[in-house]
Amino acid sequence: MKPCIWYVSKYVAPPAKVGAGGRGYLIMREFARMGYQSVIITSDSNQLTEVPVLEEPYLFQEVDGMRLCWVRTMKYTVAKSLRRILSWLDFEWRLWRLPKDRLPAPDVVIVSSLSLLTILNGFLLRRRYKCRLVLEIRDIWPLTITEEGGFSRWNPLVLGLGFIEKLGYRHADAIVGTMPNLGEHVAGALGRPKTTHCIPMAVDEAALGPGEALPADYVEKYIPKGKFIVAHAGTIGITNALDTMLDCAEAMKDDPGVHFLVVGEGDLRAHYQRKYAHLSNLTFAPRVPKQMVQSVLSHCDLLYFSVHVSTVWKYGQSLNKVIDYMLAGKPVVASYTGFPSMINEADCGTYVPAGDVTALRRELQRYAAMDAAQREAIGRRGREWILAHRRYETLARNYLAILFGPAEAGAVR
Repeated sequence: MKPCIWYVSKYVAPPAKVGAGGRGYLIMREFARMGYQSVIITSDSNQLTEVPVLEEPYLFQEVDGMRLCWVRTMKYTVAKSLRRILSWLDFEWRLWRLPKDRLPAPDVVIVSSLSLLTILNGFLLRRRYKCRLVLEIRDIWPLTITEEGGFSRWNPLVLGLGFIEKLGYRHADAIVGTMPNLGEHVAGALGRPKTTHCIPMAVDEAALGPGEALPADYVEKYIPKGKFIVAHAGTIGITNALDTMLDCAEAMKDDPGVHFLVVGEGDLRAHYQRKYAHLSNLTFAPRVPKQMVQSVLSHCDLLYFSVHVSTVWKYGQSLNKVIDYMLAGKPVVASYTGFPSMINEADCGTYVPAGDVTALRRELQRYAAMDAAQREAIGRRGREWILAHRRYETLARNYLAILFGPAEAGAVR
């Protein structure tokens, strides 16, 4: 029988319901398909996806050839709140008390942030089962909350998380990140280099199908004909830095050929709609189901994402949004200052400095003036690259080499 792999994270979700956390599920599903005993342990307090209703503290399921254990934990509604931290602690307490004899003993345990606190339970699991422990970083905390959340570096929570972060980096058997330049951050945190590995986001095979068409009235109401459509699809919140795009729409309001489309919901949508209500070249469209995202993007000419200026991006990005964009076969322009990846590797778009409206306007005008066949060739390069390099089967094999060594990964057929 092949080895057993546990994947422990407070935020994991099956792909059919995923808003966040699908990557871990899809990698583990690939492990199961390859014959490995695969166990996911997660919580029912993930705000960004649907979760089962738990009548008992633990719910064990058999799904996609895996054992899936849901842990009932304290719920919260505001991300930046004490209750969220208490929910983390509740998860760790219940994870420690988990009836582990109902699961096969692990040969390796992957602890995936968030929450960083789970690495402490990871140390206990490693000691109990004499197994390997892998620390996986999907968000760099506490750096993210000091850079983008407004927390002081001297905040007790930040200091505590920083201590746990260094503990994990120092004592885990391997460190994996979704971002390509995590090694630089780890070296800075430890004061010395340590080997890290990148296993990024990838393409869910379900997204490769035809998807669902948009309702005709959606297209008629929100997507104007005969325009060069610049679109952002996703959450409309503070971390998405949409001010740059919207200010660019303001600056280009006298250009009749370019139209800006923002698809999605979020905390700042109503604010932006009020602030930019006077713009005839800007449309806010409702969020669509996951299976219709590619249909929305197919009606656009250029796809856009943005970030704030932040040290976090110094270590790179691997965003689901970028994968969706590249899969759509459209050119991508990003207001992004940080470690480049994907877009530059595929040569399917452009980075402009984060927050620079003038640079963004200049780049959008360049694409709008470009021959349509040239734009199509740029977008096609992105789709071909993402399909060649970002399949979960490929990433799972790469992960196995980290977990068990190259020989084990090479033995999988």
